[in-house]
Amino acid sequence: MAAHVVLHGRLTRLVPTTEDDVHLLARWFGSPDFVEHWGGVPLSRDEVARKYVGRRRPSVESFLVRVHSTGTPVGYAQYWHAGAAEGGIDMVLGPQARGRGLGPDAARALLAHLGGRLGWRRVTVDPLRENRRAVRAWEKAGFRQVSNEAEELLMEYDLSAAGEE
Repeated sequence: MAAHVVLHGRLTRLVPTTEDDVHLLARWFGSPDFVEHWGGVPLSRDEVARKYVGRRRPSVESFLVRVHSTGTPVGYAQYWHAGAAEGGIDMVLGPQARGRGLGPDAARALLAHLGGRLGWRRVTVDPLRENRRAVRAWEKAGFRQVSNEAEELLMEYDLSAAGEE
C-alpha cells in the first residue's frame, strides 16, 4: 500500500521505514526521553523490529519523519486502519525536534495522504492528557477534542468536513 509512498510537508518528509532503519529506531525507542509519552517503557531491538519497520502491513504503515531541508531523521509516525475510511495516527519526535512545528507539519502531510489518496473521512489521535505539547501540536494540525474521559484524550480530524471549508 504505502510501501513506496513518500509524503511531503512544508517542513517534513515522511519516508516508509525499512529494515535498514531498525538500528536508529531501536536507539530511539530504547531511550526514556523518546518513549516518555509512547508507553513510557523503552523497547528492545526485537520489539522495535517487529512493530516499526512495516511488518504489520497493511493495517499499519510506518514512517521516519525527516526534516525536509536536511533529510535528518527526527521521529517516527504511523497510521493504522480502523475501517474502510477511517483510522488513527501515532507520532513521536525526538526531544531535539520538538517545538519547531515539525509535528503539525508531518500530521498535515499524513492527513493529505489519508484524505486525498486513500479517501479516509475520519482520523483520530489519542495523546496523553498530560502531554500538553502533543495536544497543542495536534490542535495546530487541525484536530479537535471529542472526548476527555480517559487518561488519553480522543481527538479527531473530520476529512469530509475539511474539504467543505
